[in-house]
Amino acid sequence: MALHKGSHDKVPSEQQRRLALNPFFGEADPTAPMDTAPPRHQLPDGPLPPSTAYRLVHDELMLDGNSRLNLATFVTTWMEPQADVLMSECRDKNMIDKDEYPRTAELERRCVAMLADLWHAPDPATAVGCSTTGSSEACMLAGMALKRRWAARNKDRYPATARPNLVMGVNVQVCWDKFCTFWEVEPRQVPMEGERFHLDPQAAADLCDENTIGVVGILGSTFDGSYEPIAELCAALDELQERTGLDIPVHVDGASGGMVAPFLDKDLVWDFRLPRVSSINTSGHKYGLVYPGVGWALWRSPAELPEDLVFRVNYLGGDMPTFALNFSRPGAQVVAQYYTFLRLGREGYRAVQQASRDVARGLAKEFEALDGLRLLTRGDQLPVFTVTTEPGVDAYDVFDVSRRLREHGWLVPAYTFPANRQDLSVLRVVCRNGFSSDLAELLIEDMRRLLPELRSQSGPLSRKHGTQSGFHH
Repeated sequence: MALHKGSHDKVPSEQQRRLALNPFFGEADPTAPMDTAPPRHQLPDGPLPPSTAYRLVHDELMLDGNSRLNLATFVTTWMEPQADVLMSECRDKNMIDKDEYPRTAELERRCVAMLADLWHAPDPATAVGCSTTGSSEACMLAGMALKRRWAARNKDRYPATARPNLVMGVNVQVCWDKFCTFWEVEPRQVPMEGERFHLDPQAAADLCDENTIGVVGILGSTFDGSYEPIAELCAALDELQERTGLDIPVHVDGASGGMVAPFLDKDLVWDFRLPRVSSINTSGHKYGLVYPGVGWALWRSPAELPEDLVFRVNYLGGDMPTFALNFSRPGAQVVAQYYTFLRLGREGYRAVQQASRDVARGLAKEFEALDGLRLLTRGDQLPVFTVTTEPGVDAYDVFDVSRRLREHGWLVPAYTFPANRQDLSVLRVVCRNGFSSDLAELLIEDMRRLLPELRSQSGPLSRKHGTQSGFHH
């Protein structure tokens, strides 16, 4: 056995010894009296023991709704324990540091390649894309690419300050309104008409002119869960080009449907199989089955993403091409997306999405059987359906139903439709992975109990007191 002598190193100073210890390692004076609560709107003067800080935050969060009973959100509220572990292991990795975390960057690249193949890019090996914090950022990036390509095509005709337009349905998610405001683009919106609650292809084509940067088609409207007719939209724009020479690209906002249609509606042509589709986005944290927040933006080829929008940053020793609004963000969600792709595969995704659609369709039939309610959509596209009150029902409205369901823990949004159908108010039910047929049966049982009570009202409480849902699609 080797003999070891005592150390002759210099004895560390008190200052060195103090700095060698992470302040978090020690309890923050556990003997200090807790006779007053810490302030809520300014930093406290000193630290708290970690157990005390945890308990204060934990107890306040108990007043939040139960995410599993939240039928307003499209966002994933359940993942497997193994995914939780992976995300915990990667939450300290900065996604932007691709030199320091090369395997995380490689998993992001693989996810892009998988989506390019899933969405039938002409050459998945050359399709370009990136992860984002969600579909809102992905839409912003796609819109920026459309505007920059339009500016490049028209640089000899218009000054750089020219204000182009973007055509879309009035049912688009609010991120598109934000894009138009932030990037000074005129929004041209196709209104709803009658029982058509999304974009009409010919009406969209009629709004296009030489200043149109593109048309947005929604694969899965947040208002009612329906798919917009992307192929018919492209056909209308093909006819427009033959007649006028205008070549208008299409962006498909597949925030939800982009991860449903490929598995359940294989014969539906909506993606890069249509030559006019230049870019697609989706939310990994919706029907991509990953906790928030992660989204994806893909372009059919490098030609659709102007090179001058891509930044090549010499960051921490490496040349890194990046196209994003955000810089630092955690790599955990990208890793979780790759895990889910690997874990489920095509057949696994088909099974999960089919189960959600089956639950939605079954629950929609149960709602339809309730006296006083009328179905608008049936959950046969996105696993989402909408319902309104029948004509002649004047004792209550959908806002009363939403309010009473909240008393039972259910978060079911009620809201009014936009321009040209502002007379229509609906309840919307979003079925996601983790919302089982057992939970659906509990929901319908609560509906059967509360509707007789609502019928006994003298009139809608929302109309009487002006109390409507604060939900926005």
